[in-house]
Amino acid sequence: MPSPTLEKPTLLVVDGHSLAYRAFYALPVDSFSTRDGQHTNAIHGFLSMLLMLLRNERPTHLAVAFDTSRQSFRTREYTEYKANRSQTPPEFKGQIGLLKDALRAMRITVLEKEDFEADDILATLATRGKEQGYEVLVVSGDRDTIQLVDDDVTLLYPNVQGVSQLKRYDADAVVERYGVRPEQYPDVAALVGETSDNLPGITKVGEKTAVKWLGLYGSLDGILEHIDEIKGVVGDNLRRERENAVRNRRLNRLVRDLELDLELDQLAAQPMDEAAVRELFDRLEFKTLLERVSKMAAESNGLTADGTAALAAEPEPAATAPTPRELHGAELATWFERATVAEPAGLGLSLETLDGKVIGAGIATSTESVQLAWKPGTPDLEPFERWLASDAPKIMTDAKPQLKAMRRSGLAFEGLVVDNLVAGWLMRPSLVEKDLPDLVSRYLGETVPMADPSQLVPDADSTAGAPEFAWYSLRVAPVVLAALSEGSRRVLADIEIPIVAILAEMELRGVTVEHGKLADLSAQLGERAASLAEAAYAELGREVNLGSPKQLQEVLFDQLGMPKTRATKTGYSTDAGALADLQESHPHPFLGLLLEHRDATKLRQIVDALDKSIQSDGRVHTSYVQVGTTTGRISSTDPNLQNIPVRTEEGRRIRAAFTYGTEYAELLTADYSQIEMRIMAHLSQDPGLIEAFHSGEDLHRFVGARIFDVDPADVTPLMRTKVKAMSYGLAYGLSAFGLSKQLRIDRAEATQLMNEYFERFGAVRDYLRGVVGQARLDGYTETIFGRRRPFPDLNSPNRVLRENAERAALNAPIQGSAADIMKFAMIGVERELRARELRSRMLMQVHDELIFEVAAGEGDEVEAIVHDRMSHAADLLVPLDVQVGRGRDWEDAAH
Repeated sequence: MPSPTLEKPTLLVVDGHSLAYRAFYALPVDSFSTRDGQHTNAIHGFLSMLLMLLRNERPTHLAVAFDTSRQSFRTREYTEYKANRSQTPPEFKGQIGLLKDALRAMRITVLEKEDFEADDILATLATRGKEQGYEVLVVSGDRDTIQLVDDDVTLLYPNVQGVSQLKRYDADAVVERYGVRPEQYPDVAALVGETSDNLPGITKVGEKTAVKWLGLYGSLDGILEHIDEIKGVVGDNLRRERENAVRNRRLNRLVRDLELDLELDQLAAQPMDEAAVRELFDRLEFKTLLERVSKMAAESNGLTADGTAALAAEPEPAATAPTPRELHGAELATWFERATVAEPAGLGLSLETLDGKVIGAGIATSTESVQLAWKPGTPDLEPFERWLASDAPKIMTDAKPQLKAMRRSGLAFEGLVVDNLVAGWLMRPSLVEKDLPDLVSRYLGETVPMADPSQLVPDADSTAGAPEFAWYSLRVAPVVLAALSEGSRRVLADIEIPIVAILAEMELRGVTVEHGKLADLSAQLGERAASLAEAAYAELGREVNLGSPKQLQEVLFDQLGMPKTRATKTGYSTDAGALADLQESHPHPFLGLLLEHRDATKLRQIVDALDKSIQSDGRVHTSYVQVGTTTGRISSTDPNLQNIPVRTEEGRRIRAAFTYGTEYAELLTADYSQIEMRIMAHLSQDPGLIEAFHSGEDLHRFVGARIFDVDPADVTPLMRTKVKAMSYGLAYGLSAFGLSKQLRIDRAEATQLMNEYFERFGAVRDYLRGVVGQARLDGYTETIFGRRRPFPDLNSPNRVLRENAERAALNAPIQGSAADIMKFAMIGVERELRARELRSRMLMQVHDELIFEVAAGEGDEVEAIVHDRMSHAADLLVPLDVQVGRGRDWEDAAH
């Protein structure tokens, strides 16, 4: 955009409420809050957007307008106006006041007008600005502001991703998008209606019809003058409901002549109050934003009252990726030698792939980038291949699929030091950024040029490719790393980066699964489900859809007269938990059959999903999700290997279908025994629990003997069940009520059981109390290894949010430490197998279990390696017990 000239100053007016609300929903609530529990995502997102605008547009005059309340002259005229809008989220409350404080500290004018909306203020300022010779930029997420667009007024409208990208609407862009001139758009909205404003339009009149009518008659008034000429059902609807359109047009017309107690020259850009900005941003814990604002404050200190100094200064250009060069042979080798010296922390790397194989690459320093088109056996690209295979440090984003592509293409790879997607997840485990553009937007406040999804043929010249992705990866890495704690940086370097390549290899290896066994089991489960359904129908005397919540509600609560379950938006709950409780309290044959039918149907779905996932090599290649959990646990998808039941007969039959390939001799399985309870003993340092694990006695029998004051031999199965449920439940924040419900005992007995447990294992009680209290002070929990998980809602005024955070904070250090230990074990085992050049290999990771494919003659050696590396993955106060088994399939190898 050309710089503004002295003859044509720029007025920027922003709809504060509209953009703050969009920012609130664009950024995750739990990742933006202060230690005292104040949520800040709306403020952060809004200010990031505003700073981008100030940098890119260089306005000489600006103001931000806010609504005063939900009431205005429009609600007096039509009480249903915007009545469909939900209550303000509790996490949003309080942010608008702080946002206004931030704007005032930045010396940006904040405007409100009782009985009017922010858009009316924008319309008035835009009209004045145009009349007084300003170039006007209106920033709003309300489509009503389209009517303001003309030769002197441009609308900047946020896209669906939030407020980080703004679509420019001049008059031509409005015509291209909507098919009407800007001043005609309110007539379209009047005819079609505005769902967001609760304004019903004309029945069956959509945007295309409204645009066609306006093309014929020019305006809503013109349409109504010719209303009798409009034929068909829509014409009848228009004649019957014309007052809807008239009312809508009256309400969506923005007020352009409000009495505002200021002149436009009072909106001239002013130097920021640096002390006030620093004080407020420190309180809001906006470290990165503070740096950006401070830089802008330094630039703006030369502003005069009328903004002329700002106009005289050239705007700082936005960061632009270097133009990529194409190098080959000796020239490429020389470039790598020079680049690796210039960037000792690593070069940025991004690969271009097609059908899962490498076809190109981008490599970048902070000032240069190289683009390569790659295919096997190209001599001129040997320097690139040597660099990939070397331990020279490399910085990537979402490296795992790229590592797999290199492996498929025969390219060796070493030296990954940062994966920005993984680092960003360690910083914000609740909601990791999806891709590099998200990371760049959050940490650099910049926009990666991407193809417009509305374009059928993307403009390659304006879309980032592999060199640009490599350059942005290199630039964002130090910012993300700086945001991590020292402990989290260790977790990244020692655990998460090494595990990337291991997961990539495991996905490529896959695991052999026998189709025949799954097909037989699926058929049997289908027959069982059909038989159960027929029996259920017989109990009712009619057929119903057993998968329909609506029909089940009618059967259970009307026909059978059973007590109603938990209320939902569509009636009463028919989920598995609610029906299991109902069957426990009011058993009925139909309900029992229904629950069995659900189990059989669910199992068959699991079996069929696995069967469909068997690829042409006879193996299932799951995708391991490294950044999919808040605790650090690895999950899997396509198919999900972690939802296979362990203790049921059908689950065992599913596991029996997993076997080894033709070049191998057996499967080996190894899992941690009671790892979470062992971590609990370590963290709490409870003498009783530590003694239990060192004694070799069954943990729950040992604990049961203490609680019930009997000899271990006299602990009954029922006693052991109660102790086991409580031991694990306490680590997950289980209450006496929850324990009573789980064990089907009254609450008094559950309370007594918990009291007796804590009386004998007091250090556990003290630890559980302390971990939540410390997290409330710190704002996060940490694992044994330093992995952090933020818990801003521990100080939330919302009781539900606060209590949910307390329960999660109880277990986060335990689950997170278990995840870290498992990953350390995987890294240790994989390295040892490679070092000894064994053919045996790790195939799967499921919960606390690892599964290996073992080559002939290597069984004993592999078993010793696995047991040693897993049992020594962490130095705890209690031993890590590892159980190992070998057999022809996953079930046969169980232990």
